[in-house]
Amino acid sequence: MLIGSIEAGGTKFVCAVGDEDYRVQSREVFPTTTPAETLRRTRAYFEQFSLDALGIASFGPIEIRQTDPHYGYVTNTPKPHWKNTDFVGPLKRALQVPVSWTTDVNGSAYGELVMARLSNADVQSLVYYTIGTGVGAGAVINGQLVGSLGHPEMGHVFVKRHPADQDFAGICPFHGDCLEGLVAGPTFEARTGRAGKDVPLSDPVWDIMANYVAQAAIQTTLTLRPDKIVFGGGVVSEAFLVKVRREFKQLLNDYVAVPPLESYLCMPLVADNGSATLGNFALARHALRG
Repeated sequence: MLIGSIEAGGTKFVCAVGDEDYRVQSREVFPTTTPAETLRRTRAYFEQFSLDALGIASFGPIEIRQTDPHYGYVTNTPKPHWKNTDFVGPLKRALQVPVSWTTDVNGSAYGELVMARLSNADVQSLVYYTIGTGVGAGAVINGQLVGSLGHPEMGHVFVKRHPADQDFAGICPFHGDCLEGLVAGPTFEARTGRAGKDVPLSDPVWDIMANYVAQAAIQTTLTLRPDKIVFGGGVVSEAFLVKVRREFKQLLNDYVAVPPLESYLCMPLVADNGSATLGNFALARHALRG
């Protein structure tokens, strides 16, 4: 059995082929350009293999309702040229295999659940946040992805403004100071004039951002009660999560019981940003079974 995976990011596409045990047999990465060029390269890559199924985890928003005429489309995205793009249709027609279709963060969330179970951890539900150029989150509750009308957009929730951050308007083109508008990677330059990699962890901006991320984690904790919350993306490091855990503990104030914070608010188990690839393999197998 050969299973394909597409992790479609706003910057790059990661295409991979794996076997029934989720072992990667081939992998190719290329930049996200126009839909026509990017999907042509994607199709050409997978046409080298005799696939049994394909899993796609894409930047969004996307249409996930199979009864909708725009199922399989990237919809109201700010990504240039990609708004209202039929993503699934051309690939399904070309490859003639069952396709699973979800968001990039849902794919990562599902991959982290699979890895936790492969590691014999007792994890039934988790949430995966990515904090990078944008912010998003996927949720798997009792083994099922969340959402029927649409997929979660947890990167666009609103948080209480930090007292030392009242003058920053936020950078989200839709909402200004939603979570993404306050903690995505480009907010470093908007606040400090420097890229995030050049801002030392001693800078107070990291404490402000940790407070916002902790608020989001509390919302998730109190709403969904997952077994763990995983953080990935270019902004996140273990040192940053130390700050997030400190803020989380103070803000939650022991209101509900959670596991030890070092295991509850944590980095991904899957190495090398491979969570979505693993999740796609697993979801594609489900699609193959029907």
